[in-house]
Amino acid sequence: MVGQLNSIVMQPVIYGISLNYGQIGQLSTPTATDCKATVVTVKAYTYGSQNKAIVDVNPSTGALCAGTWNRNLNVIPDYTVCTATNPPASNSMTYLTAEANGVTSNPIPVYTHPVVTSVLLGTPTANCTTDPTTNCCPLAAANTITAPAYSGNSCISQGSTGQLVARVFAGTGTYDATTGTTTGTLQNISCQAGHLTYTANTSGLVSIDENGVATAELPGSTVITASVSNAGSSAGFFSTCPPASINLSVPNSSSTALSVNQNYAQPLTATVLDTRGVTLTGLSLEYVSTTPTTIPVASTGIVTPSYPGAASITAICQPATCNPSPFNQIGLFGNGKPLASNAIDITTPGTNSTLLYIASTDSRYLVPVDFTTSTLGTAVQLPYVPNSMVISEDGTSIYMGSSTELMVVSASTDGITRQDLTVPGTVLAVSPDNSTVVIADAARKLIYLEAAAGGVTSEYGWSGNGTPHAQWTPDSATVYITVSDPTTSSDQLLVYSTFTGWNNITPTPNSTGGNYPLDVAVTVPSIGAYLAGSPTTAVGYCPASTFTTTNDQTTVTNIFNPQADSNTAVTDRIAATNDGKHILGAAVSNMLLSDLQLTLPTGPCPSSGDALSFTSVATTSALSGITPTAITGVFPTSDSTAAVVTYTGTGGVLPWYAPSSAGTATPGTLTNITLSGTAIAPVAGVWSTDNLTFYAGTSGDNLVHLITRSAAGSTLSDSKTIAPNLPIDPNITNPTSTIAVPNLMVQKPRKTT
Repeated sequence: MVGQLNSIVMQPVIYGISLNYGQIGQLSTPTATDCKATVVTVKAYTYGSQNKAIVDVNPSTGALCAGTWNRNLNVIPDYTVCTATNPPASNSMTYLTAEANGVTSNPIPVYTHPVVTSVLLGTPTANCTTDPTTNCCPLAAANTITAPAYSGNSCISQGSTGQLVARVFAGTGTYDATTGTTTGTLQNISCQAGHLTYTANTSGLVSIDENGVATAELPGSTVITASVSNAGSSAGFFSTCPPASINLSVPNSSSTALSVNQNYAQPLTATVLDTRGVTLTGLSLEYVSTTPTTIPVASTGIVTPSYPGAASITAICQPATCNPSPFNQIGLFGNGKPLASNAIDITTPGTNSTLLYIASTDSRYLVPVDFTTSTLGTAVQLPYVPNSMVISEDGTSIYMGSSTELMVVSASTDGITRQDLTVPGTVLAVSPDNSTVVIADAARKLIYLEAAAGGVTSEYGWSGNGTPHAQWTPDSATVYITVSDPTTSSDQLLVYSTFTGWNNITPTPNSTGGNYPLDVAVTVPSIGAYLAGSPTTAVGYCPASTFTTTNDQTTVTNIFNPQADSNTAVTDRIAATNDGKHILGAAVSNMLLSDLQLTLPTGPCPSSGDALSFTSVATTSALSGITPTAITGVFPTSDSTAAVVTYTGTGGVLPWYAPSSAGTATPGTLTNITLSGTAIAPVAGVWSTDNLTFYAGTSGDNLVHLITRSAAGSTLSDSKTIAPNLPIDPNITNPTSTIAVPNLMVQKPRKTT
């Protein structure tokens, strides 16, 4: 009859409830319906147990006891104290029902067992009698599951499924996965414990249904927590197969180098395959440009140049946003390791103007120059004499370090926007995403990572009295910081990763007394970094992983940033070309410019034990005509067709180098540009973004020389000078001039009109 109770359903229908001996539980309120499946109201239910020796129930409330409830004790209300049956009943499972108005519900199973002490995911058992796993149990047999068992000894490709298999233990002792036996009081209660519920600690990598069937989603590995008897336990790991290749391509083209005009939206396509050859979708790839100021790339892979110039575009799968893993499992099955695509080289034709900012480590003034009008702007007086100057990639902020504070100058208004006394030191680098500034505090021996808006986000100690240098990877996920002090043989490479944190690598000087690392250059694609020194070495971005498996559980040991190359070339300062084919370095000790012609590996990180291996063939060219006291920089153009070397000392020339084709072991062409007037040495400089002008600050005349060329590949010449006339700071001891040497310069592009 409509409106009259016809059916009572209690949940969970199939999987039931699991209780430790003596544990209190609670039945959920049943659902009552009439003959039309319409919910009806029931005033009260009466609950019953088929075997009260296993599970007792309060008939009025549905409160459960894995044992026996107290009754008729007068001073204690009935159904308050639950006492475990001793000894436990021979059968650990019984059924409970709810009844009302002559209608009885479906029976639900309730499992009782000793207190669960651990749950272990692993391979299915070979013997369900002596070493049961959850797939052996009657509860599993009640469900039709077609997914193969997931052993945990390999990964599953995106979209594939696997049945999670576990062993449930009570007591203490050890379990031997080889023999399936236990020691101490440890006992396998897998088929006594009832239904397990699985959850993944990291979302998005795997979905798990009520049957324990796992469906692989995005690449990565995660801890799986198994819950039983209202308690959770870390049971094991699940792995969705990682990417093995990222092929970046231009739609409808086989070329990996192309010309793209300003403001034209050029799409790129990334095809990703996993380690089993399955095409992956939905990955959080990061598209990066080596020159985001002029040729940025969107998160969708669309390149829209805003100024002339050149850039190398790559796609990176970078943990933790892509292919993550728990820290202690990095490398297992390839999860937790980065992967970079091939590079697409973009050239944008045309010319642009420049806003040049000139300062000096001997002056408290900053002079802007707008080359659309070729006029010097009003000098900005700084609070302190700067020791460094770096501009953000978006061209909005100029960060100037000093021994007293950090000074931030707006590149739009030329005014000081922020002063921070908490982070004195040398500004080393600004991340390509403009979010983080690296500062080296020589007094406190600390490296600061400072948020662009202010506030230290992380810091790390360094040793010695050397000069630090730093470079970020294009994705802003990793920064390499070198600190070398030849006077104390104190050498450090500090690597900070947003995924793995700080790593302190302390190299040992070689037998000839050379010290490294002196400088750092990130490779293109950014799969590692080269370190200047004697020898010139490289580290890779892949951890070297070793694995030890005991009782179906794998322990991973990682060496982060392992050595990837060692070349006998001696270098003091180095730089990488955007085409990924050259590491260019120069040294005072041998008066050579070294061209390390590279062959970088492609594909995934090594699966076990080994580090990445880079191949470099060095050619050398003599740095003649100069007498340097120090190499201050090697500056390649963004189109990789030229590089210049700056130095302190004497010579009156600017060495410039045209690299040869990689792999030929043939040096490029090294030529000296004679500087006009009374210039003694080009001490610092910066290229315009269109690669047609190098602005060289020179000692002797204290001017900025414009070293220009008409097009890529053409000859460079000293075509013009400008005089910033930076007043020498009065606190400088024994100055040789009232005008300071312009040895700090940054630039940003401007439209020509």
